Amino acid sequence: MSHPLDHPLSRRGLLGLGLAAGAALLTGCGTSSPSSASSGGRLRAAFAGGGATETLDPHLANLFNEAARAKAMFDKLADLGSDVSPQPRLAERWEPSSDLRTWRIHLREAVFHDGRAVRAADVLASYARILDPAKTFRARSSLALIDLPNSRAVDERTVEFALKRPFAEFPNVLAAFGTYVIPEGHTDFAEPVGSGPFSFTSWKPGRSVLLRRNAEYWDGAPFIDELEFLIANEETARMNALLGGQVEYAHDLSPVTARQYASRATFVKSPNSAMQAFAMKVDRPPFDDRDLREAMFLLTDRQGLVDTVLPGAGQVGNDLFGRGYEHYAAEIPQRGHDLDRARALIRKAGAEGLAVELTTAPVAAGFVEAATVFAGQLRAAGLKAEIRTGDKDTYWSDILTKGTLASFRSGAMPIETHIAQRLLTSSTTNATGWRRPEFDALYEKAVSAPRAADREGAYLEMQRTLHAEGGLLVWGFADWIVATSPRVQGVSAAPANTMDWARFDKVKLA
Repeated sequence: MSHPLDHPLSRRGLLGLGLAAGAALLTGCGTSSPSSASSGGRLRAAFAGGGATETLDPHLANLFNEAARAKAMFDKLADLGSDVSPQPRLAERWEPSSDLRTWRIHLREAVFHDGRAVRAADVLASYARILDPAKTFRARSSLALIDLPNSRAVDERTVEFALKRPFAEFPNVLAAFGTYVIPEGHTDFAEPVGSGPFSFTSWKPGRSVLLRRNAEYWDGAPFIDELEFLIANEETARMNALLGGQVEYAHDLSPVTARQYASRATFVKSPNSAMQAFAMKVDRPPFDDRDLREAMFLLTDRQGLVDTVLPGAGQVGNDLFGRGYEHYAAEIPQRGHDLDRARALIRKAGAEGLAVELTTAPVAAGFVEAATVFAGQLRAAGLKAEIRTGDKDTYWSDILTKGTLASFRSGAMPIETHIAQRLLTSSTTNATGWRRPEFDALYEKAVSAPRAADREGAYLEMQRTLHAEGGLLVWGFADWIVATSPRVQGVSAAPANTMDWARFDKVKLA
């Protein structure tokens, strides 16, 4: 019989063999049975995977399972807290210059898995690699504001980053997705070396990764002895693996699954993990008409969408990204459902009976269902809604240039990053076509102002503008849901993509 790790978990395998037989697939994996909550053992976590395209290179990580594995093996200078504000990690602290063009980073004492100390030279080498478009795909992000040739190592544990312009939000860059620190000269990611809480043991691409406890971790050694990532691409397979005892952690589950199996597993919901929205293109008819955009905001029954698409696992949105995050404009009143006012604005815009094409695709949980519900709300307001299903393989690139109204979502990120990536004239993922020189100027004021009060004022003004006339109709915020066996303790409810999401060094097995 082949080793059980040679078999990625699959829905066909699990359902065809049944749970009992499915559990046998992992017999012999060596899982221990700890006698107390902190006595070690192996935690097995099931994630969806990317097959032959997967990587252990932290600078190329893009899928959730790759991000979780990178977090386990590597460290960043900073990471995002529960309010999506940057928190120090390998950086013990940071200090900006008075003109915000130079940032001095003080490193904490930490070591790589091969025993070498983490040095300023490693940080600079890592960022040189991240910023090299021939090696990674992140060079065009906000990281590009780093003036690397003029950055330097002050000493072994102090890095001075020079910037191309003043930038008060530079810690967001340090916490950006994929900005992990690796040893200078390290190029073999078949056997990666990092400074994270777990070190590499073995990898079967597209199947499994096995890691072991790093007893010398600067933030405290993990409670578990081993961490194993297994692949189960379908949600049903992940849930069945958990119920059958094959894994102790199942990632990315739907509200329906959580309700169905509430009595048989422990479910952890992470609020505000995914913005749910519809993107209206404001640079072309019909949504270049501000009255029609306001009508769209008002005809939307947000609670109806949440109750139908995110039952028990979501909150109503207010047409702004980042509810509960740092800089979020909570003082802007919640927009209500006003069908009469919406109809009046539709008449004012001369849009009665207008055929509105709504593009969606099964590229994210609830997309098609939400589009169906919203189409009914459009019809109730006197518009003709037509749902068009896009190509799921090219959906995200297609909606940047095609169509006028599309299903949209986003994971957690700082509000500054959201604006920079999606709402500036220069933004490369501007799905709403929002381009306003005066808005760009407000963003520059926010990120270059030395005084926090000035920055907050600029963020508030930007959000007031977006709420009044923007193209992003944010109807809700979805919880991220994972399931664990009753043996697992310490799984955080932090939003997905933040510091404590999928953080296994603080998890215990009972």
